[in-house]
Amino acid sequence: MYKILIIEDDLLIAKSLKKHLCKWDYEVEYVTDFKQVLEQFIEYNPQLVLLDISLPFFSGYHWCTEIRKISKVPIIFISSASDNMNIVMAITMGGDDFLAKPFDLSVITAKVQALVRRSYAFQGQVNVMEHNGVILNLSDATLNYQDKRINLTKNDFKILQILMENSGQVIGRDMIMTRLWESDSFIDDNTLTVNVTRLRKKLEEAGLSNFITTKKGIGYMVG
Repeated sequence: MYKILIIEDDLLIAKSLKKHLCKWDYEVEYVTDFKQVLEQFIEYNPQLVLLDISLPFFSGYHWCTEIRKISKVPIIFISSASDNMNIVMAITMGGDDFLAKPFDLSVITAKVQALVRRSYAFQGQVNVMEHNGVILNLSDATLNYQDKRINLTKNDFKILQILMENSGQVIGRDMIMTRLWESDSFIDDNTLTVNVTRLRKKLEEAGLSNFITTKKGIGYMVG
């Protein structure tokens, strides 16, 4: 079941869209706190976004830009501001389609179905993980933190994925090494230390000091 997030401040429209799209077997939520749009996007992890332009606090263009920093999720703009300038702006900012209000529910259903099919027919779902403002993008192995984008090596990515999946828990070195090299054969224990040290240096350069904590004799954790 594909998940859709509606970012629309007109509650009647948001509820109407949710009710209609749920009938088509989509899982749907809508934003209620327009100061925390990105946080809800990360937590809900939708496969498609319906996004209005005129919103409280920040415009839909702002939120589209923020989402595009961490995700390639399909975005359909829905707005009564349907002049050519706004349509061009919406697509330029990273939107995939534009639908003018008032719209027919059958039209938006057709657009959603087409975009979902086009986006996910030959690939897995786009996923992100978040911890204390650090966003790990599982689709392209990048880390985002305070407008900084960090490219990760394969081992960097795997280490962070393991630790962020188990945030707040100490993960043993043996478990990390097995996941990292996918082998039961002997790997020099120092190899993991070297990998973690390199990753820490990369994180520190991005302003993330002490993101990974060492539990001496046991392993590592992010808390």
